[in-house]
Amino acid sequence: MSLPMTEGEGSIEEIKEAMVQKHIPLIEEAGRQGVQILCLQEIFNTPYFCPGQDKAWYASAESVPGPTTERMAEYAKKYNMVMIVPVYERESAGFLYNTAAVIDADGTYLGKYRKNHIPHTSGFWEKFFFKPGNMGYPVFQTKYAKVGVYICYDRHFPDGARVLGLNGAEIVYNPSATVAGLSQYLWKLEQPAHAAANGYFMGCINRVGEEKPWNLGRFYGSSYFVDPRGQIFAQASEEKDELLVAEFDLDMIEEVRSTWQFFRDRRPETYEKLVEL
Repeated sequence: MSLPMTEGEGSIEEIKEAMVQKHIPLIEEAGRQGVQILCLQEIFNTPYFCPGQDKAWYASAESVPGPTTERMAEYAKKYNMVMIVPVYERESAGFLYNTAAVIDADGTYLGKYRKNHIPHTSGFWEKFFFKPGNMGYPVFQTKYAKVGVYICYDRHFPDGARVLGLNGAEIVYNPSATVAGLSQYLWKLEQPAHAAANGYFMGCINRVGEEKPWNLGRFYGSSYFVDPRGQIFAQASEEKDELLVAEFDLDMIEEVRSTWQFFRDRRPETYEKLVEL
């Protein structure tokens, strides 16, 4: 999804509401199509303000669960649809996180994941806005599948992706905000590698368009689904506001894991001594 209103065109609350209103038709369309699990992009209801360092955006953070998750829970319940809802979370004064809430198909809030790896490089000054996650790598038993979440920059680190597999994830969603350049090559490399190395599906979500006044670059979309063999089987465009829908055959997970025995044949005792924390 691209940005309908940006800094200088309205208050922070008006900008957030405009972004939510732009999402609602596609959320409704997902429900009408019978989508069972829907994931939105990273901090879906604001610009990706991290190229700047303006503390005014702290005011866009909210509690989780809170007003936005409660609002999205209504759509989850209406359409019997699991939703992954990424927002800017305020736990308390000075404790702000890049978070994704997981809502079950009956509208029940199941829990949240907080982005663990926080970049501060190449125009993404995220340590100014987010504390590192402190909730580990949870997996949520939803009505339709066991779901894990990894957020954007997390995808550069295979460790958490492996832990999600060990914790039982069948589908891992990676909501992102990433621009053209080196990351565009890595976008189609790292996540298929995680899916293949751990034998699960991934849903990889990226926003589109350019966002003023930051002008960091073009968010290149290219959201896609990848199967446990590491094969991309559905992909969205680079520039359009778009709902990407595909069917997952979860039986493939059993087939792939039985063939390769990713978890049976692990030898953690051979490498745990190589790391000193």
